[in-house]
Amino acid sequence: MAGTSTGEHRTGLVNGFAAYGMWGLVPLFWPLLKPAGAMEILAHRMAWSLVFVAVALVFVRRWAWAGELLRQPRRLGLVVVAAAVITVNWGVYIWAVNSGHVVEASLGYFINPLVTIAMGVLLLKERLRRAQWAAVGVGAAAVVVLTVGYGRPPWISLCLAFSFATYGLVKKKVALGGFESLAAETAVQFVPAFGYLVWLGVHGGATFTTGGTGHALLLASTGVVTALPLVCFGAAAIRVPLSTLGLLQYLAPVFQFLLGILYFHEAMPLERWAGFALVWLALVLLTWDALRAARRPRVVAVSPLVEAPDPARPDVRRVG
Repeated sequence: MAGTSTGEHRTGLVNGFAAYGMWGLVPLFWPLLKPAGAMEILAHRMAWSLVFVAVALVFVRRWAWAGELLRQPRRLGLVVVAAAVITVNWGVYIWAVNSGHVVEASLGYFINPLVTIAMGVLLLKERLRRAQWAAVGVGAAAVVVLTVGYGRPPWISLCLAFSFATYGLVKKKVALGGFESLAAETAVQFVPAFGYLVWLGVHGGATFTTGGTGHALLLASTGVVTALPLVCFGAAAIRVPLSTLGLLQYLAPVFQFLLGILYFHEAMPLERWAGFALVWLALVLLTWDALRAARRPRVVAVSPLVEAPDPARPDVRRVG
């Protein structure tokens, strides 16, 4: 029995590393889809994700949830909200990467846990411990420093962080499994996405039919790129503790940050390093507090360190 438990934990860790590793390396993928613009890539991602997930659901024969969801207007409405919010998140991320803002995009996922906690206080009236308050305060100071460094608020980072935190909050209310949730959300996204692609084709702006077979296959593979990390995350989420997932989630923005500097050669002046250092300090405080709290019995409910991307987390979230 112990061997089985150890094996399950090891399998969970492998899947966790795979999920966050893929999310961390995804900035390498989106530039391959040029000359398609961010909106066309986003539309293909939404459309092909539904195709991929639908095929997967046919094989596993899990459809009962769909009928139940359709009979619950409130949950269905929340799915529509989740689909709208993650559409914004995906669109901004794709545009940011293909416009040379990989580092700023990575910052969004660094500060996402801080935004999630702040939303827990403001919207859910949750109580924070001192270390969590300190982390949120340091994170706010980091945003001020980065605003000075960029000469503007880091709106890409803030948009990604707030959209993903909102997505996580809504998904908690919906309470659907990872694959089922993605299927429901992409079903909502499919009609406007397909309509936009048809409009783009009619007006001669689509690259799917003009960019060659390789380009078309890459656009179609956006469904796999979206769903595969979620499959791995789902396998990890049921096998390893939330505290472990909370630590693994930092792999994605770390990889993105390193890619932005070392591969895409984005500028990092001193003031940006200072802002990032404050964000990392805030995350150290959060992680230390979460690990300390995990070692003792909990008396009151507190905000989790992270909201999983989809099952993941998206939702860990679903990054990118």
